[in-house]
Amino acid sequence: MRIAIAIVKWLAVGLAAAVAWLWIAPPALFRVGSGYAAKIVCSNVFIAGREADVVLADDVQAPGKPLLRLMRVRVDRESGLVEAGLLGIIGGGRAVYREGLGCTVLPRGVLPKQLAAPQRMPAQEREWPASPDAAISALLGDDTLAGPGMRAALVIHDGRIIAERYGEGFGPNTPLLGWSMTKTVMAALVGAAVGEGRLNVGQSGLFPEWTDDSRAKVTIADLLGMESGLAFNEDYGHVSDVTRMLYLEPDMAAFVASLPAETEPGRRFRYSSGTTVLLSRVWQNAFPDDSAAIAWAYRTLFDPLGMRSAVLEADASGTAGGSSYLYATARDWARFAQMLLDDGIWRGRRILPEGWVEWMRAPAQSSRGSYGRHVWLHGPRRGPARGQANPDAPFDLPPDAFWMIGHDGQTIAIIPSRRLIVLRMGLTPGWLDYPPQALVGAVVKELDRRLPVDESVQ
Repeated sequence: MRIAIAIVKWLAVGLAAAVAWLWIAPPALFRVGSGYAAKIVCSNVFIAGREADVVLADDVQAPGKPLLRLMRVRVDRESGLVEAGLLGIIGGGRAVYREGLGCTVLPRGVLPKQLAAPQRMPAQEREWPASPDAAISALLGDDTLAGPGMRAALVIHDGRIIAERYGEGFGPNTPLLGWSMTKTVMAALVGAAVGEGRLNVGQSGLFPEWTDDSRAKVTIADLLGMESGLAFNEDYGHVSDVTRMLYLEPDMAAFVASLPAETEPGRRFRYSSGTTVLLSRVWQNAFPDDSAAIAWAYRTLFDPLGMRSAVLEADASGTAGGSSYLYATARDWARFAQMLLDDGIWRGRRILPEGWVEWMRAPAQSSRGSYGRHVWLHGPRRGPARGQANPDAPFDLPPDAFWMIGHDGQTIAIIPSRRLIVLRMGLTPGWLDYPPQALVGAVVKELDRRLPVDESVQ
């Protein structure tokens, strides 16, 4: 009996020591998971107005990563601080909300750079005109076409909303995270800065540490086409360059800029969230300080488009999370897409330089026709599209379709020849194998059945 008691005591001491060690020095994987949980809960509570327990269960735990199922969070609404950890104690994840700036991940011991919240222009934009179409609305109502986890679906034809659907708990006023659809917004901001003469696409020598190797030759155009030649691991689900950047590094751009070159710029296409974070830092560096840069982004892009719900979040150093972190309602995301469809013009006002959207849609040289400048030239490789050279081919989509695509099922298809935008957002992990092209193809087929097609713009 005494031996058994002694063993139990030693096991208890060992367990306590292990827990203490994990609390003091948690493995990087635990810190990534807890940082992710804190960030997602923080943004959805304070920007989207959702309940913390619902966000934790639906957005963090439900997609299936075993580690995330063990996360617990604490929300201090008064201070805007959200803390997360494995079983509530291991990992030290923290994110803080600041009015007008959204949520920022705070690695242990880090405080966020002080930024001025952008002063928003008075609302001048009218609501979207609507012409409800029963047949198109029926397509959105088909759960097979809308896909699992759908939170918002809109069809915009000729500048008018013709169909709209929301998932339970979501609506027209719910800001939604675009994930990598944010990348396309960064390309627009770079274009606006080019139009004002603040940047040029051939500009190189972008960072001080890029002086002694091929990184010195990387241009803004190389970054926009994902052809920088820089090393970057975009794998999710473990500790990689992208998860370290988003959840462990207080200065995301500095981390990515420190990574080595793998090839000469322009020779290889490598999709990289780090590349877009570098672009965020490049356009912000064209201004006296980060507060001025972020204010300019709202004044130049979001406010003229009437994107009143838009919140572009930043890291602790003040760099905009341009790879991933723009929240906006589905209708406001659609406003941005309509501006792209109209060649950078919004209701008669030119937002982007003439020809910029056309250049964005031109294939990057090494992408084999898949990618332009921060837009995809085809939809995701899911379902029947898996393994296809052209993932849109099984769905008979018009050849001029181009896409904004984000993690977990965020997509906007833009088809100039049909004057058509099909937005579909939600929480749909890739393992569900949902192809959004099926919905887009069904909408195109229905419209083509009764309307003339302008083939001249393809």
